[in-house]
Amino acid sequence: MTDAAPVPSPIRRALISVSDKTGLEELGRRLAAAGVELVSTGGTAKALRAAGLAVRDVAELTGFPEMMDGRVKTLHPMVHGGLLAMRGNPEHVVAMAVHGIAPIDLLVVNLYPFEATVARGADYDDCVENIDIGGPAMIRAAAKNHADVTVVVDAEDYEAVLAEIEDTGGTSLDTRKRLAAAAYARTAAYDAAVSGWMAAAVGEATPRRRAFAGTLAQTLRYGENPHQRAAFYVDGSGRPGVATATQLQGKELSYNNINDTDAAYELVAAFDPADGPAVAIIKHANPCGVAQIISPGATLLDAYGKAFDCDRVSAFGGIVALNGPLDGPTAEQIAEIFTEVVIAPEADAAARAVFVAKKNLRLLVTGALPDPRAPRLAWRQVAGGFLVQDQDIGHVAPADLKVVTKRAPTQAELADLMFAWTVAKHVKSNAIVYAKGGATVGIGAGQMSRVDSTRIAARKSADMAEALGLAEPTARGSVVASDAFFPFPDGLITAAEAGATALIQPGGSMRDAAVIAAADERGLAMVFTGQRHFRH
Repeated sequence: MTDAAPVPSPIRRALISVSDKTGLEELGRRLAAAGVELVSTGGTAKALRAAGLAVRDVAELTGFPEMMDGRVKTLHPMVHGGLLAMRGNPEHVVAMAVHGIAPIDLLVVNLYPFEATVARGADYDDCVENIDIGGPAMIRAAAKNHADVTVVVDAEDYEAVLAEIEDTGGTSLDTRKRLAAAAYARTAAYDAAVSGWMAAAVGEATPRRRAFAGTLAQTLRYGENPHQRAAFYVDGSGRPGVATATQLQGKELSYNNINDTDAAYELVAAFDPADGPAVAIIKHANPCGVAQIISPGATLLDAYGKAFDCDRVSAFGGIVALNGPLDGPTAEQIAEIFTEVVIAPEADAAARAVFVAKKNLRLLVTGALPDPRAPRLAWRQVAGGFLVQDQDIGHVAPADLKVVTKRAPTQAELADLMFAWTVAKHVKSNAIVYAKGGATVGIGAGQMSRVDSTRIAARKSADMAEALGLAEPTARGSVVASDAFFPFPDGLITAAEAGATALIQPGGSMRDAAVIAAADERGLAMVFTGQRHFRH
């Protein structure tokens, strides 16, 4: 003998109150056709009536009009009793009968667009007015009573719920559990957005409780490795980048693609297009070639060529980011080697046509560059908790630099020092960047010893010079940036032996005097920034 199939919970009355009217008319029509009574509020009721549907105002249900500019309309026992009453509990059934409370079987609510209001830069009062109160209260009530009530908070779920109602007259417990989980996730994300905004608005840098939330953008095939499950969530901030980009072609982005593409675009955005075209090539979240050409008539093709010549071996299978619209000639050059992702503000028709033949190459356009100095938070999980900090948006201008050696840098050296310093901020520590002529010529990343990063960068420069058939390593006549101070003179000496003529570093070591003396002995120019850029 087999168990009988569970009986669906019938849907006879629905309360619909939505800010986003996407799919509303079809939802109302199909519910009405299934014999479901429609109850609604304000603009939602107006829209349903405009579609020719019979709708009962919530004010008629509660006996109270909407008041206080709509702040009070659903916070009433007639609504919450209808949502929270347990149909199988005799005491609840009696209470409903005594007080004339009708059950509400389906709740369809999406909330005031608080996140969008904040993202468009609205003022404090406007943001406060877009904090939904009645919506989250109803959602939580319906989700708690999912044994009897179906709650829908996303238009993406309309079709599945409607199909089930049309097929069975109601919804299954499994469906209601799944929808309840989605509902609680939505209110949690909403409250996280509100609390995060308010903490920032009142200047609370370290609130007692901190929450982060996102909306699923993509379920990924796997994470960093094939045995790890993964997904991509967006936070609604609208910051231009991989989260907002339109993918014009190519395979689905992977976890590593997304991580590396974000690193690439944040780096290239640090170079203002008004100053000249810039290109960054990234591999495993570290730059392996960066260039910005500041000269009349310079092109992205010029910048790509210089960036590529820093480390052609590592560029294979990398990510290419550009600070201007991708053009055909640059696309043709990029297409010469295997490239995972190309991201730019835009791509012209010629560039798109070039990449058509590279069906696996992912081409992303964003419409804009992110603001490198916009304040935001960065967080990272640790066992038992997570760390939160301000994103590193530290910036120094030439006027902020302190010349600590007998020789000051030349104007050409100063320009390259500023360029190298910008790149070094985006390299994993310990980070060393050799640069010359507005391009990196050697990058040492992620080493436990700073002198090892200095040696690796110099060796890469020598290897690349040999591959290009040059008479001497590209590090000759370069400048060097270090993301943190040199604890001993050895790193500086290694850079000098590689041919560097000037250095930029934070300073602050107890052995600064020894490092400065070593620079003076070798005729090097060195400047201190007073600012460190560790990146882990």
